[in-house]
Amino acid sequence: MKRVIALKWLAVVTTLVMLVVLLGGALVTKTGSGMGCGRSWPLCHGKFVLLPSDITPQLLIELSHRAASATAGILVLALAIASWRLIGHIRETKFLAVLSVVFLLLQALLGAGAVVWGQSSAMKAIHFGVSLISFASVLILALLIFEVDRKFDANRLIIDRKMKFHMIGVLIYSYIVVYTGAYVRHRGASLSCSSWPLCNDGSAMPMRFQEWVQMGHRFAAGLIFVWIAYAAWQAIKHYKHQKVVYWGWIICFILVSLQATSGALIVLTQLNLAIALAHAVFISCLFGVLSYFLLLVSRSNANMKKQ
Repeated sequence: MKRVIALKWLAVVTTLVMLVVLLGGALVTKTGSGMGCGRSWPLCHGKFVLLPSDITPQLLIELSHRAASATAGILVLALAIASWRLIGHIRETKFLAVLSVVFLLLQALLGAGAVVWGQSSAMKAIHFGVSLISFASVLILALLIFEVDRKFDANRLIIDRKMKFHMIGVLIYSYIVVYTGAYVRHRGASLSCSSWPLCNDGSAMPMRFQEWVQMGHRFAAGLIFVWIAYAAWQAIKHYKHQKVVYWGWIICFILVSLQATSGALIVLTQLNLAIALAHAVFISCLFGVLSYFLLLVSRSNANMKKQ
C-alpha cells in the first residue's frame, strides 16, 4: 500500500514537472530566448562555467528550461520503471510507460536540434506537438495509477458509436488545432490581427499571409469549441450513469472555454505573457483529457467483445 501511495506522489510530481516543461518551452518562444545559450547544447555558449557578465534574461530562461527538461527526464524514467514493476499487470501500463519515455527523448532531441541547427516554423510547431504527446502519455499513466484503489470506475464502460466518434474525432482535430496555434506563434502572427473575433477593426477578409495564418487558427479553434460543447451536451443527456465520460466532457468544455477566452485576451491585451502562458496550459490539459478518452474507447471495445 505504501508503495502505491509513493507511486501516486511520483505520478503527480512528474505530471506537474512535465507541465512546467511545456510552459518553459512556450516561455522560451514568447520571450525569444531560444538562442539564449547560442548554438551550444547541452552546454551554454560552449562553457561549463559562465561569468556574471555573460548572464542575460534570455540565457536564464533557456537554462531553466533545460534544467526542467532534464529533471522531467529523470522523473519520467523513474515513473515508467516503477509503474512497470507495481502495476504492470494493468493492460495499458507498459505501453504508456514506453510511450512516455520515447516521446520525451524525441522531444529532447528536437529541442537540441532547434538550438544547434535551427528549425523552420513548421518544425518548431511539430516540436510542440511532440511535447504535447509526451505530456499526455505521462498524464494518462498518472490517471491509470490513481485508478488502482477504485475511487472512480473507468473499466466497466460501454460507449456507443456516436460518442466514440466524438472522443476520437475531437482528439485528432484538437491535435490539428494545436499545430495551427503553434504555427501562429512561431510565425510571429499572434498580433497580426489587432481585433477579435474579426481581423483588424472588423475587416471581413484577411489581407496578408500573417493575417490568414491567424484567422485560420481562430476558425479552427471556433470549430473545436462548438464540437466539444455539443459532445458535452450529449454526455450530460446520456452518460450521467458513467461518471468518467460525463465529468470528462464537462472538464473538456471548461478547458476549451478557458482556452477560447485566453486566446481572445492575448489579442486584446497585446500579447500579455501571463495570459499567453495560461493559453498553453489550457490546451495541454485539454489534450491530456481527450487522450484519456482514447483509453476509455479502447476499454469499451474490449468490454463489448466480452459480452
